[in-house]
Amino acid sequence: MEQQAPEPLPLITNDAVVLGILVIILALIFKTAASERPFFKKFYSVVPSLLLCYLIPSLLNSFGVISGEHSGLYQMASRYLLPASLVLFTISLDLKEIWKLRHKAGLMFITGTVGVVIGGPLAILIVSSFAPGIVGGQGPDAVWRGLSTIAGSWIGGGANQLAMYEVFKPNPNLFSAVIAVDVIVANIWMAVLLYGVGISDKIDRFFKADKSTIIELKEKVEAYRLSIMRIPTLTDMMMIVGIGLGVTGAAHFLADLIAPWIAVHAPYLEQFSLTSGFFWLVVLATTFGMLLSFTRARELEGAGASRIGSLFLYILVATIGMQMDVSAVFSNPGLFLVGLIWIIIHMLLLVLMAKLIKAPFFFLAVGSQANIGGAASAPIVAAAFHPALAPVGVLLAILGYGIGTYGAYICGLLMQQVAP
Repeated sequence: MEQQAPEPLPLITNDAVVLGILVIILALIFKTAASERPFFKKFYSVVPSLLLCYLIPSLLNSFGVISGEHSGLYQMASRYLLPASLVLFTISLDLKEIWKLRHKAGLMFITGTVGVVIGGPLAILIVSSFAPGIVGGQGPDAVWRGLSTIAGSWIGGGANQLAMYEVFKPNPNLFSAVIAVDVIVANIWMAVLLYGVGISDKIDRFFKADKSTIIELKEKVEAYRLSIMRIPTLTDMMMIVGIGLGVTGAAHFLADLIAPWIAVHAPYLEQFSLTSGFFWLVVLATTFGMLLSFTRARELEGAGASRIGSLFLYILVATIGMQMDVSAVFSNPGLFLVGLIWIIIHMLLLVLMAKLIKAPFFFLAVGSQANIGGAASAPIVAAAFHPALAPVGVLLAILGYGIGTYGAYICGLLMQQVAP
């Protein structure tokens, strides 16, 4: 068997240097986005700043300057900064107001799930009508087996993806190819959603959306924030970072106990992602943040708790961006075509449902990203609308972990039926 040549090293391999570059990029984007100069005002009216925070690192990765594959920064940001940001977003939470969003948020999430389940088989049918070789294959080389792992990733997350790998057992080389499709297509779709955030008012007018519940929540959060607003002291900042990272540490400690215990004593719960350490990390950080919202820790919002949370989240955005290699699209264009058709079907179903129930773009974006991106990126999209809305993305993503294996399994069987 012919050995594959090792991937070339990027120009910069030192993670300390890479982190410095990413943070400087974020600083320049925020500085120019706040500029009063006509050029920047016009530029950022077209291109959302959050999209740039994501795309510029992806271009540096694509051109070999830095590499998401050779860097440990995403692991650091997703395991340390993401849980901390979830804690800091949720300590000022108004659960009663969040609960009001449940109907449309839940319906758009389920629509997104259905879009993934039926999108895969439909994409295979469409591509097989003019290029059956792309979606064919026999035994472990059958393309539908590999695509079933994408369904696991796009409804739940990494644990659900690996569950589908174990169930349908695709050829490892095929699995490597579909992972590239999963990452690139999901990242392109996230870029589209982030762009949509910048023009959400226009989209909402198209949907004839009723934004009253979202506006009411944002206004209440802003009013509460203004009522407790103060110039933060060093003690305030220490308390904010201490609570954010301290709770993250506690969540890691408990997740390291709970996930292995379930894996040993109740392995059948793996289908619900309950043996995944990352699942418990996200659940525990969010739960502790919610509990703290009933204590005086809630007043730290006045000293900028959610702003520190946003800072952590933007660093995560940059590290997610550096996972995307645009040039990988050309290595197996046929499979990428399947992935793009699949995500377009998912999108069309969401747009149709949003139009029918007059749902704001917020529900479409977060309902979709809770499926496609999971707990690592759903709060990013939600927080792009307002930091107070980040927990909505987290709660929906957790729901995705629970149903991901079932939805992906059904999708895999359907793809098997229609595959040539």
